[in-house]
Amino acid sequence: MMMMRQEEGSMILPWLLLFLLFASFSHGLLTSHTMLDRLSGSSSSSNYLTQKEFWFNQTLDHFSPFDHRQFQQRYYEFLDHFRLPDGPIFLKICGESSCNGITNDYISVLAKKFGAAVVSLEHRYYGKSSPFNSLKTENLRYLSSKQALFDLAVFRQYYQESLNSKSNRENVENPWFVFGVSYPGALSAWFRLKFPHLTCGSLASSAVVLAVYNYTEFDKQIGESAGAECKVALQETNKLVEQRLATDAKAVKTLFGAAELEIDGDFFYFLADAAAIAFQYGNPDKLCSPLVEAKKAGDDLVGAYAKYVKEYYLGSFGVNVQTYNQKHLKNTALSEDSADRLWWFQVCTEVAFFQVAPLNDSVRSTKVDTRYHLDLCKNVFGEGTYPDVAATNIYYGGTKIAGSKIVFTNGSQDPWRHASKQTSSTDMPSYTISCHNCGHGTDLRGCPQSPLNIEGNAQNCSSPDAVNKVRQQIVEHIDLWLSQCQDAARSAI
Repeated sequence: MMMMRQEEGSMILPWLLLFLLFASFSHGLLTSHTMLDRLSGSSSSSNYLTQKEFWFNQTLDHFSPFDHRQFQQRYYEFLDHFRLPDGPIFLKICGESSCNGITNDYISVLAKKFGAAVVSLEHRYYGKSSPFNSLKTENLRYLSSKQALFDLAVFRQYYQESLNSKSNRENVENPWFVFGVSYPGALSAWFRLKFPHLTCGSLASSAVVLAVYNYTEFDKQIGESAGAECKVALQETNKLVEQRLATDAKAVKTLFGAAELEIDGDFFYFLADAAAIAFQYGNPDKLCSPLVEAKKAGDDLVGAYAKYVKEYYLGSFGVNVQTYNQKHLKNTALSEDSADRLWWFQVCTEVAFFQVAPLNDSVRSTKVDTRYHLDLCKNVFGEGTYPDVAATNIYYGGTKIAGSKIVFTNGSQDPWRHASKQTSSTDMPSYTISCHNCGHGTDLRGCPQSPLNIEGNAQNCSSPDAVNKVRQQIVEHIDLWLSQCQDAARSAI
């Protein structure tokens, strides 16, 4: 039963939630400087298989026998290729941003091949699926991967029962398969781990299944992906920025279009992310070419980097500087930019991924350290807020996940791959797609990974064959595991 709103922090009525959010939510790109995946809010309607919204009532707290409050959760369905009535259902998991539809990536090719329906559930708290109209820390206690997994299980049952009702049948199970990229990739793997009876298998693309406290491997991978010349140029640029910041901080921050970042740590994180994004999403030459050329010509490296940051990172890629501003992160009002605060809460309570500078040979500024992250968590969410990484890895298993029928994939240039499962084990194959611009979610997105390639077109990957070979492996695993599900269902009749 939906609870009526009596005070600022209480549950929102469905109609009020819809009214507030319809007025305030755009379909723009939502970003955050530790947000794993920045693409699920992409804007053009042509990038989606569907943007028609559906809603159902979700339980607020799956782990309380006494709290029966509910909230409305948004989902989508795409049925153009669905082979009625017994075709497979592909559940594509949305993650740490507003879920504005089902993106038209490689999953549309897979749906057509297998005659599958595609459904997608928005992650609790993000987008229009917020249980509360205030995001004060107290109200975020139901925001966790554990609650999100149970959301997916409840939705899966709801949707199956709805499909059965429409088909005038009872106790029939379609074969389900779960997909996700990045944090949703981890959710995809964890869903198969925790609810193996509810899915025939999972694709865990760039899946960050290992919670990491000090994630120094992120920066090390940036240096490796950059190559020797670009890495040296980046390191020299950071040193020059630090020197100039010490004498005229306002002028330097203004040069990068980031004058509002009063905390130096926020500014250095912003600069580090601007570089990382080029490798994470398959656009390394946009960063490295101008920097290396400037260094060879003896030109101003800081100026060259500032030009890249303003024209690409803030420009065509679409990041908003305020996502790095702790004043913004402390804003508890529900808005189109709330994803920044929400993902930081998950960072500060569950997974960490503190992207700290390594002790030696760092690409990013050494000002981005553990203390910066812990101070941010305390400043934004209050005293005593820190990530229990050990508990997260105990619960899910980290890279020792004891699951089955999960395909793990990673791109060779992706700095997040070191938090994924990169070695195969029994019934859990792992593939790394190696190429110059193979980054985050290459198997589903093609190259580059931003902007979106329709149907995950891989022709612009430096090695399309590398992508296609892994995709063929994925198809074979899906085909096998769906068949095994169907065989088991028939034998149970």
